[in-house]
Amino acid sequence: MKMTLRWFGSKHDSVTLSQIRQIPNVTGVITTLYDSKVGEVWSLEDILKLKEEVEESGLKIEGIESVNIHDSIKIGSEDREGYIENYIETLDNLGKAGIKLVCYNFMPVFDWTRSDLAKERCDGSTVLSYNQDLIDKIDPEKMFNEIDSSSNGFVMPGWEPERLAHVKELFEKYKEVDNKLLFDNLVYFLNKIRPVCEKHGIMMAIHPDDPAWPVFNLPRIINSKENILKLLKAVDAKFNGLTLCTGSLGSNPENDLCDIIKASKGRIHFAHVRNIIHHSKGKFDEASHLSKDGSIDMYEIMKTLYETGFDGPVRPDHGRAIWGEVSMPGYGLYDRALGAAYLNGLLEAIEKSNK
Repeated sequence: MKMTLRWFGSKHDSVTLSQIRQIPNVTGVITTLYDSKVGEVWSLEDILKLKEEVEESGLKIEGIESVNIHDSIKIGSEDREGYIENYIETLDNLGKAGIKLVCYNFMPVFDWTRSDLAKERCDGSTVLSYNQDLIDKIDPEKMFNEIDSSSNGFVMPGWEPERLAHVKELFEKYKEVDNKLLFDNLVYFLNKIRPVCEKHGIMMAIHPDDPAWPVFNLPRIINSKENILKLLKAVDAKFNGLTLCTGSLGSNPENDLCDIIKASKGRIHFAHVRNIIHHSKGKFDEASHLSKDGSIDMYEIMKTLYETGFDGPVRPDHGRAIWGEVSMPGYGLYDRALGAAYLNGLLEAIEKSNK
């Protein structure tokens, strides 16, 4: 496996490439062109400039997270073809630059949802938290303000101000979109981009819905073993794969994560590994990466990935805010560096036990 850290670029991240380079066994980053607007073409020049900056630090771009998908594609609007063509051109440019992995999601309106970006734990650290009772009290039109006000001045990934300024209109456009139509539009999109992906060997790794159930009555289609296998079968080609996110899928305690890994063998292209604490139905907190700190057995997750032959990029996902660090919530340096060290230690133990 290739240990990585997510990095949002020198203009947007509180974490530097030189800091990431000093984390043992972290050899690459998962990054993006954070200034790009959803639906725009990423120019080859901009991609190469980003690649050069990362490689000059001694690291490698192991994947992109994300090339966000325009709502017109998800909805199936008449103008979707133009946005799909833009996406294809972006993939072609990424392929020319030698970048072979794209993590993306197909969630309507909100890419992910939390009720608190800085819930204080008993040790004084803070974490991302989800409480369905609190979400139910929020007007979805005001959801962006809730997130923006507690993001430490950072623009959170998937919460583009220029897009979410029109939340009311977006909800209106999604009014007739149910699970079936959203799924059909995803399959349509994947079949359209298949030629350029196979031309360059690009792996598309869909991120599960976060959390793994409907929020604000919006459809959810990638949230269980059944739905993941349905997608992998609908577009039964290597390029169409999964980002195994233990936090997103694990938000629903009914999901057996190791079973999902085994069932998706050969089609998992990327792994986000984080721990969470289940409190009750619809209520969970992020946790440190230690198994005993949360509800997920991290050793079994890494062991199952190893035993099913997964050798792609993995990153410690999210993390606590500790030691007074001010950063994009969930994306500070300190706890994720500890998480990378912990996951590396698990891998060493697993490899030794298999010799």
